[in-house]
Amino acid sequence: MYDTSTRRRALALVAQGRSLNSVSKQTGISRAAIRSWQDRIEPLPRMLAPDPGPPADEAAYSYLLGLYLGDGCLSPHRNGGYYLRIVCADAYPGLIELCREAITATRPEVGVYILQREGCVTVTSYNRHWPTLFPQHGPGKKHNRTIALQPWQQRIVDAHPWEFIRGLYHSDGCRITNWTTRVVAGERKRYEYPRYFFTNTSVDIMRLFTDTLDKLAVEWKSLHQSRAAQTVSIARKASIALLEARLGPKC
Repeated sequence: MYDTSTRRRALALVAQGRSLNSVSKQTGISRAAIRSWQDRIEPLPRMLAPDPGPPADEAAYSYLLGLYLGDGCLSPHRNGGYYLRIVCADAYPGLIELCREAITATRPEVGVYILQREGCVTVTSYNRHWPTLFPQHGPGKKHNRTIALQPWQQRIVDAHPWEFIRGLYHSDGCRITNWTTRVVAGERKRYEYPRYFFTNTSVDIMRLFTDTLDKLAVEWKSLHQSRAAQTVSIARKASIALLEARLGPKC
């Protein structure tokens, strides 16, 4: 769509006695467009697609919200729409597919495509109304601004807390295997056990993670670090059993 000033410049050339063909060649604008502007110079109002409303699948949205808060962003397009971009590491192809499926389930009408980069892919989808579903979007990095859920988002997270935790874990969490040795019947044996971590620079996102863990009766503790990012550790046996049943290793 051409703005009014561009249209006026093209019509000024026509008013000088230039042919539509020569003005078209000079400006790159089609003759049909220039001819139509002679009758109406103001652009017709753009018909915007109506807001499709709440997410089609709330469980999928809760997971996608976790991914977005960890490794996602919205990028504006010059035509007024937005790209939703979620960065996923190549090391976890299963997560890439889960992300794609979550976007499709949340907004069945949108397209989703994969952009390969060095060591990672960006799962991308274009829609005019992504900011409606992700009102946390704003200028600057997430850890430099307030991140708070809207009441309708909190309701969805409360209804699907494990999906939200899974999204955050898949973006900024990890599962490692610790080990220790014990002497049993005079013989030293090695024992292995899993441990979960979640790291994020945003105090608000960290609080959303730990508040949800509290509601799920998952015990956690903060690790004291000198760097800006904060890490939560989950190591208690009962809590590990819950995470093993609901999350498990990344795939």
